[in-house]
Amino acid sequence: MQDFSRIVYTVRTGSTNEDATALLGDDAAAGMTIVAEEQTRGAGRKGRTWIARPGSALLFTTILPRELRAGDVWCVPFWTALAVADALARCSILAELHWPNDLLLHGRKLAGILCISRIIGQAARVGCGVGINVYRTPSAQREIDPPPAFCDDAARVDRNVLLTYCLEAFASRLALLDDAHAVARQWEARAGLPGQRYRLQRDSDEHAFEATAIALESGGALLVERRDGSREAVALADARALR
Repeated sequence: MQDFSRIVYTVRTGSTNEDATALLGDDAAAGMTIVAEEQTRGAGRKGRTWIARPGSALLFTTILPRELRAGDVWCVPFWTALAVADALARCSILAELHWPNDLLLHGRKLAGILCISRIIGQAARVGCGVGINVYRTPSAQREIDPPPAFCDDAARVDRNVLLTYCLEAFASRLALLDDAHAVARQWEARAGLPGQRYRLQRDSDEHAFEATAIALESGGALLVERRDGSREAVALADARALR
């Protein structure tokens, strides 16, 4: 597997993203994937906690094998989602892409993506953090709200095989990162935009609102249309999508 063949396994770590952050910029770590059975500080967007029982999920961070233009870093989570969706499809799991960084199965969160970067001047080193719920645990319904989905709700999956499929998808899609807008267009098509309904909540507003997604804008904002016909761009940093 060209460029993505080095895999480092650990039984327990704080976060594979934290481990990868310490290696960004080290040429020897380019293309490396760090996989953990358990994370004690697994995180999602805006400091939210990623909860996964040991051995129940595929938890990894892949450091991209080459630098990107700093201005294109915004597209990496969407690129990663496309690759993970490709891998899941090879396991007979048809995941739905959900802005900004989730993959859903039957409307419930199956996987989340959180990317990290180190930017120096116009260049960036990037790591793609991925968490996929694979094996359902008896406590999942109690511990996580809203309840998540798991791969074995749809098909029996081997985590090592799924990881291989993810890395193969990264390799096959690597050249696409040279065109951030092409990433956006492919993500839109896979996510069924325009036309998807979203329930959104801005960080500055206690009330959520519903809108129809129109497009993914440069920078990662979601262009939506409200019921009155008005359109607005919802920025990644300012809001979250509810399910």
